[in-house]
Amino acid sequence: MKKVIVHDKSIEMTVLMTPDMVNFSGKVHGGAIMRLLDQVAYVCASRYSGHYVVTLSADQVFFRHPIHVGELVTFLANVNYTGKSSMEIGIKVVSENTRTRIRNHVLSSYFTMVAVDENSRPVEIAKVDVTSNKDQERFESALQRKKMREQFWKK
Repeated sequence: MKKVIVHDKSIEMTVLMTPDMVNFSGKVHGGAIMRLLDQVAYVCASRYSGHYVVTLSADQVFFRHPIHVGELVTFLANVNYTGKSSMEIGIKVVSENTRTRIRNHVLSSYFTMVAVDENSRPVEIAKVDVTSNKDQERFESALQRKKMREQFWKK
């Protein structure tokens, strides 16, 4: 019997914002959200690639709205692009006040993750399947961000 490998390319994770995440102004600390972003990117990338992954970069982390204690924060992650061993993980973050049901798009961010072997050397991964129009839009946007990163590193 032939073994079939399914490459899940998206995940969703929801976290309750608790008092231990508060900064000095009484809002959820940006560092706490950054930590969760990195964890979500790791889960999405390692699940897709089937390998341990490391973070190469995090792009566009602009907080559009504050997050309050007691809110639910949902992280929607997707593999937008794959290279030989790297992949871009797009993450949309949405906060929700559970009493009022008001939702805010807090931020969207893009993490570049690299799949590595047990010796921490890059390992080849499967190409992402671009089937829908939304997949194509994400792929093309990821290519533009990749070119911008390459220009940055050339300087």
